[in-house]
Amino acid sequence: MEIKEIVAMYPNDEIDIRTEGIKVFRILEVVKHIPDKLFGGAIVNYPSNHQAKSVLMIKKVLKLLRVLHHLLNITKDFKKPDDELTSYDIAHHTGLSLEEEYELLGLLYETHRLEYLKRYLNKIIPIVAGTENLKEKIQLNGHFRELKGFNFDL
Repeated sequence: MEIKEIVAMYPNDEIDIRTEGIKVFRILEVVKHIPDKLFGGAIVNYPSNHQAKSVLMIKKVLKLLRVLHHLLNITKDFKKPDDELTSYDIAHHTGLSLEEEYELLGLLYETHRLEYLKRYLNKIIPIVAGTENLKEKIQLNGHFRELKGFNFDL
């Protein structure tokens, strides 16, 4: 993890920082105070992370992600060509909960992460589509009075 920016510093010595994940790691021990540093740290290890990906699988996941974004009226620029994207590049744009993001980070094979994202998107897309259909029905509510052949004024 790399600290990209100190966003705010507070009188109680707390700070808000912006970070960027560089490599997957596991925390072995938290170190609260480090000499000459404004922040704590941790003793970590770096598990083997198998990055080999399936081009077919990434295409499937991207197709599903674009369906979700279309349903939500969202446009995303991944700033990389599709064939260079990894699960880490696109996971943040799927709407995973924090717990789901941690689950994904625990998967140490790219093919497993892509499968996880595929299953998640296959689960969430029908829910979002159903919500959109419900929204349309709610917007139509009350317009049935204009239907010909029915007398609603009793």
